[in-house]
Amino acid sequence: MNKSQLLLSSAVASVIALGLADSAQAAEGKEKCYGVSKAGKNDCATKNGSHSCAGQSKADNDGNEWMYLAKGKCEKIGGSTKPIDKK
Repeated sequence: MNKSQLLLSSAVASVIALGLADSAQAAEGKEKCYGVSKAGKNDCATKNGSHSCAGQSKADNDGNEWMYLAKGKCEKIGGSTKPIDKK
């Protein structure tokens, strides 16, 4: 492995590590709250697998969509810490 490959590999590893650290830090003191996010305002993949990214929810208050809220706030506003099955 030459110096440029090593430098590039190190840079990529650093970016990945920073992203993982940010995710862990964002979740500290928070919990996933299902059924309260507005369309396009979800915080990551849906529980049922219909998409895999933040901001892709199609409907308000979808029971499979979630967002991080301070611990204890979710149920106070009518959400659930588990996916809401609306059959």
